[in-house]
Amino acid sequence: HLESNPVTMFSWRMVTVGLFYCYIRTDVTHSQTEALFPAAAGVTRGSTTAVNPTFYNTISDAHLLFEILMAGVHFEPSGEFSVDDAELSSLHQTRNLDIICEEVLPKKLADVFRLISKLSSHRGPLHQEDFERIVMTLVYTTQKMIGSDSVHQREMWGESFVGLYKAIKRDLIRTN
Repeated sequence: HLESNPVTMFSWRMVTVGLFYCYIRTDVTHSQTEALFPAAAGVTRGSTTAVNPTFYNTISDAHLLFEILMAGVHFEPSGEFSVDDAELSSLHQTRNLDIICEEVLPKKLADVFRLISKLSSHRGPLHQEDFERIVMTLVYTTQKMIGSDSVHQREMWGESFVGLYKAIKRDLIRTN
């Protein structure tokens, strides 16, 4: 019998372990590459299509984002994004931020919690574009939390805020 041969048994065990390892590795790779923001894959604005739009590429872009956030931003119930400062609002980079905020970020509470769930199983440091989108989603959830009429809605948006904050904190601790 083949089963009683120790070499054959060892070979079958190695094949089984190898297949199991490949299955685990594939699952880990899939969870690492699963898109946190699937809407970023292809955003169409008028006749223009933007694939994976991002806001900042340099440190000066990061400073500009901070300046925009400090000047004040608003997410309207219609989904429109606006910057309070007219000069900052007219910049080309701000138009990229408009696209990200209006087309890429999750707006429904269920979608924000889905993002938080994906973030909890995310391995490794976040990509720069995902980090900036999480920060902007955090700003969005803050405005939704403050603007909520019911205590329940305020608590739910508050929970989503905490989940996003923890994901950002985890990423910063992991990368520093």
